[in-house]
Amino acid sequence: MDPDTLKNSWALVAKSGDEVPLFFYSHLFLSHPELREMFPVSMAAQRDKLVAALGAVVSNADQLDQVTPVLAQLGRDHRRFAVVAEHYSAVGASLLATLQHFLGPAWTQQLAAEWAAAYGLVATVMVQAAEESAETSPAWWPAEVTGVERRTLDVTVAHIRPAEPLPYRAGQSVAVEIPQRPRRWRYFSPANAPRSDGSIELHIQLVPGGQVSSAAVRSLREGDTIRVGAPVGEALALPADGRDLLMVAGGTGLAPLRAMLEQLDHGWGGTTPNVHLFHGARMPWNLYEHTQLTRLTRRPWFSYTPAVSDDGSYPGQRGLVGTVAAAYGTWADRVALVCGSPAMVAHTVSELTAAGLPAANIRTEQFVGGPQ
Repeated sequence: MDPDTLKNSWALVAKSGDEVPLFFYSHLFLSHPELREMFPVSMAAQRDKLVAALGAVVSNADQLDQVTPVLAQLGRDHRRFAVVAEHYSAVGASLLATLQHFLGPAWTQQLAAEWAAAYGLVATVMVQAAEESAETSPAWWPAEVTGVERRTLDVTVAHIRPAEPLPYRAGQSVAVEIPQRPRRWRYFSPANAPRSDGSIELHIQLVPGGQVSSAAVRSLREGDTIRVGAPVGEALALPADGRDLLMVAGGTGLAPLRAMLEQLDHGWGGTTPNVHLFHGARMPWNLYEHTQLTRLTRRPWFSYTPAVSDDGSYPGQRGLVGTVAAAYGTWADRVALVCGSPAMVAHTVSELTAAGLPAANIRTEQFVGGPQ
């Protein structure tokens, strides 16, 4: 394969913007109408995700050893949508047809062979990962909603109990499908360490324009049955060497960090490291775990600093949480765990590195997924 040829041709196609996914999905659904039901009823939020992911990954197929973990996770993830090996052929055919349409005369037999070979490698990794996963775990777990707390104006805490044990560790996330929004999976992090009764807390924040978050915050009810995907994520974890921790959370990015705090409080790994948590929110009432976290400061190993960005009258720390954390002290000897929106994470990482915290000591997590 010629990686430069793949990347250059994809760059040309990408210039056509929204027309690319529109053509791709039209071709896919016309040639394989049975696949339409695997996608959300509204394609507004979905239409560019698969095409962009395919283009970016396939055009970097020469670095397959570096992207294999991502591809493997994509393959396992797609089991939630009942994707099987035959579907990859349909998607590949529509991808090639899309490339041919937008490249026009530049689409040659040699270029077609390059793209077919690259897509074949990608699809093989994904299919093999899915098949291996199917031998040890279900595609998803049904779970009952056992309680719903409207904690603030825009945060709901959902208590769920999977029908079968869901093996996860503190810091991981799971994809969730709620009955109010079928086929729209979203990632949420359990806010508690694994419990003997299998119960899980999910912290759900209302996102402007978010179809899933709005339905979950406003409409999820006790007794509903949701679907929960296999746990994912490796970056957010308690360091095995017991090093002291700096935790920085924005909004419900607090959830995986709270799960790790619960694990520490239950005596994980012998000596408990020192932990300083910064939780940022726009307004004071969005500090939805303030009482619980303040109570936890009774532990000698735990410190907690809330930060509010949009209320000038707030008596505590004001400003973006990443800026507050970076200016608070010297963290060079700590491992930093950062979780929140992409913008919050990027800003916090920038602030911490500028303050002298080595980038190698900063852990963040990003997830990739299928139709959502």
